[in-house]
Amino acid sequence: MIYTVTFNPALDYVVQVDHFTLGSVNRTEQESIFCGGKGLNVSTVLAALGFGNTALGFVAGFTGDEIERRVGNLGFRSDFIHVEHGMSRINVKLKSGEETEINGIGPEITKKDVDLLYEKLDCLTKGDILILSGSIPRSLDDDIYERIIKYLDNKGIRIVVDATRDLLSNVLTYHPFLIKPNNHELGEMFGVTLETVEEMIHYGKLLQEKGAENVLISMAGDGAVLISEKGEVFQMGVPFGTVKNSVGAGDSMVAGFIAGYLENGSYEHALRLGSAAGSATAFSQGLAAKEDIMKLYEELLKEGY
Repeated sequence: MIYTVTFNPALDYVVQVDHFTLGSVNRTEQESIFCGGKGLNVSTVLAALGFGNTALGFVAGFTGDEIERRVGNLGFRSDFIHVEHGMSRINVKLKSGEETEINGIGPEITKKDVDLLYEKLDCLTKGDILILSGSIPRSLDDDIYERIIKYLDNKGIRIVVDATRDLLSNVLTYHPFLIKPNNHELGEMFGVTLETVEEMIHYGKLLQEKGAENVLISMAGDGAVLISEKGEVFQMGVPFGTVKNSVGAGDSMVAGFIAGYLENGSYEHALRLGSAAGSATAFSQGLAAKEDIMKLYEELLKEGY
């Protein structure tokens, strides 16, 4: 079974405004609402690719109720913890030439709520996959990822971590199955600016030496690199298309990678499907559909990737 954790899910209110002007009344040209949060994005794309999964996390208030209702129509299960104080976030994504985001705070998550999450994690068994992604709410200690992985250590659970800087560095000692920094985040972890693929591979291997099994480095328009647990290095380009949306592209890559790996155990196939999924979302207004993902997968094959 696959599980995702989203500590601070949201309703993403995405609006298109032509020629947005600060300090004036602006009217939307298009608007839509999606369930937001990195783990929920991963769950959505996994479900689109035919992989059932369960979303864990915290919700609160009427916005939390709406998140739970919408998730029920996305093809995967949810087993959220209902928090007593506050409400789940509404994040405003403004598109007008450049993308601008205004993200909410989220509810107050207590120790009691976290204890309930651990009870749910007790249900995971050997061979399950747990995907931890995204930032940590202010009401939680910033070592929560590390504590969760330590709690599940030696249980045979394959853990995927998509986070930044210390959140990622601190879990390496527990040998996560997959980590996914982007090229900028990888450089920040070592205090360097990475300019070549060779440099990224070098520092990715250093993360392996620190404990990560597989390191997937996303490079936006320059593709992606995977350093597998077997020491293999795979490089993937990007298919042709027009970028319309950056939200959820990295999460889609994680979902595609896991789906591809579970299909046949091939890291090359996993990287190609992950790259296709990430690109398909970037070329869409929302998260990618399976048809679009598979079309780009075939395009990458034809290009020799």
